[in-house]
Amino acid sequence: MSRSILGGESVTDLISGPGTGQSNAVSSDAEMMAQPPSAGTPAMEWAPMEPAPKKRRIGLWIGLGAGVLALAAGAASLMLIAPGTTVAGVSVGFMTPGMAAEAVSTRLASTEVQLTGAGAGERLAGADLGASIDAAGLTDQAFAERPMWNLGAWMGEPITADVTLDAETADSALRAAVPSSYTPATDATVVFDPAAQAYTATAAEPGTGVSVDDLTTAFTDAVTAGRTSFDYTADPAAVPPLITDAKAAETVEQLNAMLAAAGFYVGEERTVPVAPDVVASWLTVEPVDGELQISADAAKIQPAVDALPAQVNRDTVNATNIVDSDGKVLKALTEGLEGRVLGDTSTTAADFAKELGGGDATFALPVTATPFESTSLFRRVEVDLSEQRTYLYENEKLVKSWAVSTGTNGTPTDKGRFRVYAQLRTQDMRGSNADGSKYVTKGVPYITYFNGDEALHGTYWHSNFGTPMSHGCVNMSIDAARYVWEFATKGTEVWVHD
Repeated sequence: MSRSILGGESVTDLISGPGTGQSNAVSSDAEMMAQPPSAGTPAMEWAPMEPAPKKRRIGLWIGLGAGVLALAAGAASLMLIAPGTTVAGVSVGFMTPGMAAEAVSTRLASTEVQLTGAGAGERLAGADLGASIDAAGLTDQAFAERPMWNLGAWMGEPITADVTLDAETADSALRAAVPSSYTPATDATVVFDPAAQAYTATAAEPGTGVSVDDLTTAFTDAVTAGRTSFDYTADPAAVPPLITDAKAAETVEQLNAMLAAAGFYVGEERTVPVAPDVVASWLTVEPVDGELQISADAAKIQPAVDALPAQVNRDTVNATNIVDSDGKVLKALTEGLEGRVLGDTSTTAADFAKELGGGDATFALPVTATPFESTSLFRRVEVDLSEQRTYLYENEKLVKSWAVSTGTNGTPTDKGRFRVYAQLRTQDMRGSNADGSKYVTKGVPYITYFNGDEALHGTYWHSNFGTPMSHGCVNMSIDAARYVWEFATKGTEVWVHD
C-alpha cells in the first residue's frame, strides 16, 4: 500500500482488480474522494511525493583523481630525465632516454654548416657530413645521473659530447661543395736504389683542402653551445700528405737494417746471406691506410729455399789444436765444424715472407747438428846445450831432432824455460860481437823468438852444426828452422838446458 497526503488527511487505497484476490468494493470515504468536488467545496490538488535526499560524493571523486595523478607522476619520475638537463646542447628534461636520444640525433643531423670564404653560400647539414654522436649512451648517462625523481639533479650542468664526422663522407661532401679549395697532396715514397744497394725515400708535398678535423672541432663547439647552425670558412688550408717524410725515413731505416742482416741462419751464424737486391726483389712497399706497409712474395723466395740443402748440409770436421802444458789452446790447426742436415723446408718460403712483412729478415733454419770432436797436441821445443841438439816433442813423443849451434862462451845462450813470443818469415839481424863491433846478417830465414833477441832460425852462412857458433841464438839448417817455424806457435814452450 502507499500513503499520500490529501487535504491534510491520510487515506488508504485498497487496490483490486482481476487476479488480485481483492474486492472491487471501496469504502465510502474512498468513493467520495474519487468524486469531483461539489459546488462550494474547496478545490483539492495532489501533492507529489518528495524523493529521499541523495548523498553527495564530489569529495570522493576529487580524491580519486588526485591519487591517480600522483601515481602517474610518481611513475613518470621513474622513467623521465630531470628538468633542466641538456645533452649535446639539446634540452631533454621530461623525456625518456629513448625520446632524448632521438631528439639529440635529430638535432645533430639537422645542424647546418654555412660555408664562408671560398664556399660562400653553400650549406651542409650534419647528415651530409656523416655527423654522429653516442646519443643513446649520453642520454642513458643523463637518466642514470639525473632521474626526475631526484630533485637535487634538476637544472644540472650541461652534458657535453664530442661530435664525430665520418672522414670519408665529410671529405666527399666538402669536395663537392668547394672543389676549388682542393689540390692533392703527394705522399712520400720508398724505393730501392740498385746502384747504392739500399732503399731511399722521395720527398712528400703538401696539398690543400678543408680540414675535417678543424670542422669537427667547430661542429662540436656549436652543438655544445646549443646552436643549430654555424659559419665555417672553406678557404683552402694546407693538408699534409698521408705518407709524410718522417714515415718514409723510418721505413727506409727499417728496410736497410733488414738488408744488412738478411739471410738464412743456423743459430747465430748467417749461414746463407741474401744479397740486398735479391731481398728487394722479394719485397713490396706500399701505402695502406696512411702507413707504409712491407710485404713479401713467397713465390719469389722459393728458389732461394730450393738451393738451401747444398749450402747448409755438411759433414762433421773434427778439430785439431796446439795446446800448452796447461791445455790452453794456442792455435787451431784444423777448425772444428759440426755436421748439419737441413730439416723440413716445405713452409719456409711462406714463413720467411711473413717474417719479412713484420720487419725481420733473419730466418732460423730447421737443422739437425752433429757435434765435432777435438784433438789436442801439446807441443814443446827442447834445446840441449851440452849435446848441441834441438828436440821437438808432441804429446811427449819425440817428433824431430837436429844438431844445432848455440851461443859461444863469449855470447852464450841463456838457460831456462821460455815461450815463443814472435815468429818472422825473414829478417835482417843486427847485434854486437864479443869485441863490441857491430854486425848485420841479411835475410835470416824462419825466425822463432823465445827469449829477448834469442831465437831459433835458419843459417845459410855456416853448416858447422853441433858446435857453438852463434851470438846466443840457436842456429839450424834452413829446413830444420822451417820445420820448427811451422811446428811451434806463439806460446809454445821452449826449455834450454845443459
